[in-house]
Amino acid sequence: MKIGSFTIENNIFTAPMAGVSDIAYRRILREMGAGLVFTEMVSAKALWYKDKKTALLMRLSDTEHPVAIQIFGNDPEIMAYGAKEAESAGADVIDINMGCPVHKVAGHGDGCALMKDPALAGRIVAAVKKSITLPLSVKIRKGWDDENINAVLFAEVLQENGADMVTVHGRTRKQMYSGKADWEIIARVKERLNIPVIGNGDIFTAEDAKRMVDMTGCDGVMPARGLQGNPWLVKQIKELFEIGEIKTFPTIEDRKAMAYRHAEMLVEEQGEYMGIRSSRTHLLWYIKGFKDAARIRGEIARVETLKEVKERLSKI
Repeated sequence: MKIGSFTIENNIFTAPMAGVSDIAYRRILREMGAGLVFTEMVSAKALWYKDKKTALLMRLSDTEHPVAIQIFGNDPEIMAYGAKEAESAGADVIDINMGCPVHKVAGHGDGCALMKDPALAGRIVAAVKKSITLPLSVKIRKGWDDENINAVLFAEVLQENGADMVTVHGRTRKQMYSGKADWEIIARVKERLNIPVIGNGDIFTAEDAKRMVDMTGCDGVMPARGLQGNPWLVKQIKELFEIGEIKTFPTIEDRKAMAYRHAEMLVEEQGEYMGIRSSRTHLLWYIKGFKDAARIRGEIARVETLKEVKERLSKI
């Protein structure tokens, strides 16, 4: 499929998740066959003020392309600057977050708060589009709350101002991540736009992904929480889309091996002290559901070295 003039090999995109979508995670998802991976969201304002830690969030590896860098903010000029910085960092696509529901983002007028001001959102998209040569996508939600469901009109504003793709999460900001995602709103946005529409929300199995496409007509899918500890979901969706059946079923040993590899990759990237700490949450996701997981969960959460990771996993 195409985003603007940029061709993506398939329509399986992996969601940007704060504190989750690190380099190792993105590399693994690309290996599994994801058409496009996304970084965690990057503050355009922090880039404007030359924050070094924020700039590190845009560090990319050669093996993860194509990759989208997601930025957030509410000032058109600063967002345009952030987009240019993301382009310089090597992004293949620039994505704007207009869907994050958490208070520290939406409470400051960023993320999903922009859905309350379509005119400002349009100016941001126009400014960003003018500042870059790359395709531009935007991630939104159903609306702010049940009394303010405006995804269709909001998406039209984004398209009119230059967005090349829109991803729709079928929940309102008030819902956060609770309740059931409304896939009907994805279908309604798809009916009204001429650019690709990607569906997001409640994709936990390959069958979920296929049902979403069948029900909404969306151009692609974006699994999120379903990928936590289960990167094989990408491969399973790809198999179901391409050959009509799922052939990949990871064993416990596969999961343990991937858990260790993920930690190892983070250590290579960040050093053992930070890499292990970054890996702990991922490790807990990988072992979720295992027979002996509850017994060693506390131990996994306190690992300090790669050697300890291997020792703890060997107990399962």
